[in-house]
Amino acid sequence: MDQRGSLWQPVAFDLATRRWVPRESPGAVPVPELEGALVCDESSLQWAAEDFGHVVHRRPRAVLRPGGVADVAAIVAFAGETGLGVAARGAGHSTYGQAQTAGGIVIDMAGLDLVSDVRADRVTAQAGALWGEVLDATLARGCTPAVLTDYLDISVGGTLTVGGVGGTSHCYGFQVDSVEELRVITGTGQLVTCSPERNRRLFDAVRAGLGQCGIIISATVSVIPAPARARRYRLRYRDLATFLADQRQLVMQGRFDFLQSQTLLAAPGVWRYLLEAATYYTPPVVPADAALLNGLGYDRTDEEIDDISYREFAHRMAPGETALRASGEWLYPHPWITVFLPSGATAALVSEILTGLTAAELGNSGLALLYPVRADRLRAPLTRVPDSELVWLFALLRTASADDPAGAAAMIEANRVVRDRVLARGGLTYPTTTLPMSPADWRTHFGPHWRQLLIAKEEFDPHGILAPGYGIVNTLLQNSTDRCGAQRTHTV
Repeated sequence: MDQRGSLWQPVAFDLATRRWVPRESPGAVPVPELEGALVCDESSLQWAAEDFGHVVHRRPRAVLRPGGVADVAAIVAFAGETGLGVAARGAGHSTYGQAQTAGGIVIDMAGLDLVSDVRADRVTAQAGALWGEVLDATLARGCTPAVLTDYLDISVGGTLTVGGVGGTSHCYGFQVDSVEELRVITGTGQLVTCSPERNRRLFDAVRAGLGQCGIIISATVSVIPAPARARRYRLRYRDLATFLADQRQLVMQGRFDFLQSQTLLAAPGVWRYLLEAATYYTPPVVPADAALLNGLGYDRTDEEIDDISYREFAHRMAPGETALRASGEWLYPHPWITVFLPSGATAALVSEILTGLTAAELGNSGLALLYPVRADRLRAPLTRVPDSELVWLFALLRTASADDPAGAAAMIEANRVVRDRVLARGGLTYPTTTLPMSPADWRTHFGPHWRQLLIAKEEFDPHGILAPGYGIVNTLLQNSTDRCGAQRTHTV
């Protein structure tokens, strides 16, 4: 079909005009032969310019739907020749265009979803596999990943690119801390296997490296024995200081397997606090409720304790997703911000931020999370948290109205205010945050590891083409008026 057809595939790229051209055009770089497809139809480009945040819409030149790993390597090498940015997209759960590229190529990783080699102590999964699929495969063998994200329909490659935090992170660190080996395609199109013993520099640059040095193709992660059941405790507090003190005690004692808590707006200006904890077990052993709850200062008249299967607990977000999809709010803008606070500043910072925060500023389905993680469990070099024995995850998961761009913009500006307050008190942002980030902001974020990342970037992505959506590299690809073409611009 010609370029107007919905299935038209680019065949060559002209370096002078920065446009797709016929293969025989003088000076053009031909698109490599592929098992899958590189497409440029309108629906594919619109799909690639969208994500869960529904705020940023960077339009690529083309979308690769790979037929195998070799296609990814070939297109990355092609992008290096042509200077086209490349973004790997898994489940599209980014909130600020992190997996987009203006005028570049988006690689749809969803087809690379094989989960294989499930053993008693490890599992290997391709980057496009969802964590729910990994869990199902491991549970069939009696094991489970040590750390699961709250929502399981997100990709292995996506979470390992940023870190991957969950309710068991106080015990096992982030998901990147469970990685034993990675297969990665670097910015030169090379497929490289890396681990703590093999190609260590690349291994350390890719885990939580925001895709700057390589595209994760597959990961081998450690697993632990899976329990049969989860006993869940929902404990309510009226006082922030007691709420924080109890969580600190529980984490330092390792009393629960799972801990993740919320702050709840009970009335204008009135906040309440919900501690959510779980202990995992397999009958005939059963949890000792009295010992687990001993000494805690929650409201004893308002506690909930229930028992569910471990799998059901891991998929606990599924009913909420169904409800949000039914209401349409799943497709609303989600200007989320997640930060990590140093323990000594947490009480004052949280109180300061929550004071004056209204229900409208969170949105109809918005919520706020607040729970601790032991910093000594976090070992990946590019994982950035404050210098504190305990660090506190604080997240404002905002939802804006679909028909109110000004409201979404106001939430993003509010995120900036929160970020600035947090940085001033020694805190740091989590890289998935909905907030514009300049190279200077990223320099602040990575701190003493910034130079390490730049050196790795120069070594493994010498063309500066990988993951431009984060705004880290100094060569960005901008939109043009042509639906499949763009002009390349340079920024400092």
